[in-house]
Amino acid sequence: MNRLLKLFKLFAQLPAKLLGYVAMKQRARMRSKQQLLQAEAPKLRHELLRELRHAWESQSNAQGKRVHEYTKDERALIHRILHETEQANRNNVTRTEAYRAVYFRCQELHWALLAHVVSRNGGWNMTDLQGDLLPRLLDDGHRKDTFLLLERVNSLIFQDAYPQLLLYEASCKAGRELFDLLPAFQVSAFMKPVWSQFWRRKNSALLTTALIVNEQHVIEEPIIQSPYFKQHVLGQPSFLFQSPLQTNAVFMPYCTPGGLDKKLAGLILEDFSSLPERIEFGKRLYAILFGVPEVSTGVHAFVRAVPHTGSRADYAPQMFTKELNTAASSASYIEKLDGCALREGASKLTSLELAAAWEDVPLATADREDWFNLVKDHVNSYFDAELQLPAVFEMTEEHCYALNKIELAVLAAERLRMAFQEGFQERIKGDKTS
Repeated sequence: MNRLLKLFKLFAQLPAKLLGYVAMKQRARMRSKQQLLQAEAPKLRHELLRELRHAWESQSNAQGKRVHEYTKDERALIHRILHETEQANRNNVTRTEAYRAVYFRCQELHWALLAHVVSRNGGWNMTDLQGDLLPRLLDDGHRKDTFLLLERVNSLIFQDAYPQLLLYEASCKAGRELFDLLPAFQVSAFMKPVWSQFWRRKNSALLTTALIVNEQHVIEEPIIQSPYFKQHVLGQPSFLFQSPLQTNAVFMPYCTPGGLDKKLAGLILEDFSSLPERIEFGKRLYAILFGVPEVSTGVHAFVRAVPHTGSRADYAPQMFTKELNTAASSASYIEKLDGCALREGASKLTSLELAAAWEDVPLATADREDWFNLVKDHVNSYFDAELQLPAVFEMTEEHCYALNKIELAVLAAERLRMAFQEGFQERIKGDKTS
């Protein structure tokens, strides 16, 4: 009975928490509105789109008529790029750092910075699976499968995209475009006209949008449509509850002017399994990252100053610790959070570095079909509209409420389980005395 009373008290907090959530949403909207006054989304430029569409059509008509034979120097370059990609593709931390490094070498490659901040989130999601909260909601097998999904997405995108970035760098060094080598890296035919145009026109927005479209198609068939991941992760009730619990958000930490505080910008992906939604989500994230001056300047400062480890303590050391408290992890969970602060006397939430949470996974390599051959008639729709800035992207408090909701789910699950156990034991006692 005592356990049930605690559970009822927990649920009695919900109306007040809901009112607090609504008020937080209003503050986030107002803060975003203020930042939008100085914001402007990157422009795709319609004349470049027309040029690109014509290039795709011309390429399709000429397909199979020409085979590029690689020279000795080209084969050496291909080997070097493949080797560097393999070395950097060991785990989420090495990939994330590789994106960061190539961006600061070639800052016209906006996608590299976008990929860096999204990859940071991938690492945080991986280590969350071994933190204080999710292990109390998900069993070991489901957490391992979820990690493998995140790892596979992260590694496959890197395997496809990083050689493209390195080939652009090699083109800059050579003083001429080398994009005839893209097929050596199994890059879709969709990307060659894009890179050739970027070499001449240097429109970062169009290149970034095309890379977003390409990479989401790259993971669609082998991972999102994989029967294994559909059964073991994407179709599981716990994954379907990601949206209400907001575990599928992408946060971009940024330093405020003066560097005295860190805030979060970002968005929540409602349906990870939807290809069009993932693409539009990426486009909106890009618009925020390079279209909102305070966010753009602050993210650049954060990324330069803070190496990625996979731990959320990288951006919120006041809330998270990289140290594992084994005693606390084996005991009943004690409520720690009070909005965006820790309760008095509460210990920080555990958020391990990636190396302490998961071992490296051997890369799964396989020949890939070119997605562009299957859906080329539908690609133009992803470029029909200019990039849009969302009305709300301030996520500092949203992040706190997401943590509070997960903690509430943990507390409710534990107390419900204890109440059932208590009731079951009382029933057994009653049967013995009757």
